[in-house]
Amino acid sequence: MVKPKNQGICSSLSQTYAIMEISTGPIVSCSKENQKIYLEWFNFADSDGDGRITASEAIKIFGLSNLSRQDLQQVWAIADSKRQGYLGFNEFISAMQLISLGQSGHGITNDILNSKVDFENLKPPSMEGLDTLIAKKSSSKSSEPDMNGSLQVLTSPLVSWFSSISSKKVPLYTVTSIIDGLKRLYIQKLKPLEVTYHFNDFVSPLLTNSDFDAKPMVMLLGQYSTGKTTFIKHLLKRGYPGAHIGPEPTTDRFVVIMSGTDERSIPGNTVAVQTDLPFNGLATFGNAFLSKLECSQMPHPLLEHITFVDTPGVLSGEKQRTQRAYDFTGVTSWFAAKCDLILLLFDPHKLDVSDEFKRVISSLRGHDDKIRVVLNRADQVDTQQLMRVYGALMWSLGKILNTPEVVRVYLGSFNDKPVNEAAVGPTGKEFFEKEQDDLLSDLKDIPKKACDRRINEFVKRARAAKIHAYIISHLKKEMPAIMGKAKAQQRLIDNLADEFGKVQRKFHLPPGDFPNVEHFRSVLSCYNIDKFEKLKPRMIQAVDYMLRYDIPELLKNFRNPYFLVTTKRSRL
Repeated sequence: MVKPKNQGICSSLSQTYAIMEISTGPIVSCSKENQKIYLEWFNFADSDGDGRITASEAIKIFGLSNLSRQDLQQVWAIADSKRQGYLGFNEFISAMQLISLGQSGHGITNDILNSKVDFENLKPPSMEGLDTLIAKKSSSKSSEPDMNGSLQVLTSPLVSWFSSISSKKVPLYTVTSIIDGLKRLYIQKLKPLEVTYHFNDFVSPLLTNSDFDAKPMVMLLGQYSTGKTTFIKHLLKRGYPGAHIGPEPTTDRFVVIMSGTDERSIPGNTVAVQTDLPFNGLATFGNAFLSKLECSQMPHPLLEHITFVDTPGVLSGEKQRTQRAYDFTGVTSWFAAKCDLILLLFDPHKLDVSDEFKRVISSLRGHDDKIRVVLNRADQVDTQQLMRVYGALMWSLGKILNTPEVVRVYLGSFNDKPVNEAAVGPTGKEFFEKEQDDLLSDLKDIPKKACDRRINEFVKRARAAKIHAYIISHLKKEMPAIMGKAKAQQRLIDNLADEFGKVQRKFHLPPGDFPNVEHFRSVLSCYNIDKFEKLKPRMIQAVDYMLRYDIPELLKNFRNPYFLVTTKRSRL
């Protein structure tokens, strides 16, 4: 069958949903009859009733399948593709379907997801003795007397972790996922350090439950009319509530596009006070910014895995001389710390990098691993012009990013129109398809790497909090005991860079991990340094112990359980 002309790149993008679903584990397609069976099995395996199947719980029920450890290792790896350390109900169904395929002689690999298997009518696996065990458990439950005949409501320890009243330590056995473990470590060891030395005022607001549980985010940055909104619309195959597309600067606000039960737009002030959304920290930028913030919710399969952040077009020319009513660079920096991927979009006809865009890109320092550069609408110029445009873009970025490495630039045309083959030719069309596939592979890996990204950001935050504590305690130490406090404070503020150098040399810290001097100075000028706390070694030691032992132990406990068994046996 001959492929219609210009269909290649469009058909590639039309598979975005499938790519995203495959990347987040097997597609859960199951008959209602089988769902009832799996629900009964899930409730039996979930011994503590928290809605999660942990590694130890999985070993007990998976072992009834009589599959080899190697096969069960693959089952867990595919079902827990997000590496959360547990299986929800959907992931459990996927695991059971994989076990069923393994029992029927199929090789359990990632390729099985692309095979033509009728998952909906796939029979449940044979689990030896499971029905007897379920019957015993139900009979023992029915024989247990109720406490005063009333329903006992169990409160999850996660609720109390983020309560300012509770200070009890939560034991490790109550943790059923890596994210839960990070929450526990934050509350017990990192948050006290941040509160003591005002880390939330200088660097980043205190974390909440929603910050840990939020879906991975992708932020799009670029000058106006570079195709940011069109890019999101193309991935969603439709527009989102409040989307406007045009050659002029149509998007004048930050729009967060996320999953919801119905289509609606939520104003910024409402978004900032909702505790179930990870945007409470944006309240620090004031009403001027919150009036330019909006959350668009809509039901969509892609948004169940990823949240998009559409940003206003970065200004250029005379327009950038008009000051915004809020700290645009500060807001982009805040989102950059929360996002899993940052797409910088350029247009072949708008390669000039304005002063505001330079400040925005510079504010992304420390998040270089998240940045992807996209030369959008690259089919609007012919091959010869494209080479010159590409070279000019690389030259401009090299001056701004100030790194010896060459940044990767993806070329493509992310809209619903077919590629302009008349301009790029058949070779260019094939090249565009490969470039687009590379970018889509980055997008589809986001849900898989979300847990790893949370750990990475948590460790970065812990190190930043330690350095902040050293700086604050050092400034406090430099203050005189009685006389001349005002002059001493002004001297420390004026010579802040030198004081950073003293802290760096005293504690042997990496100079690149220190905060921006100017930003730190502006915040410090609002404080009385004499009121700061002295260095508390126990708090620093607690964070060091967390980084050196607690986090590695947490990751070890939530690895693939069958991988752990294999590793232990290989050592014997």
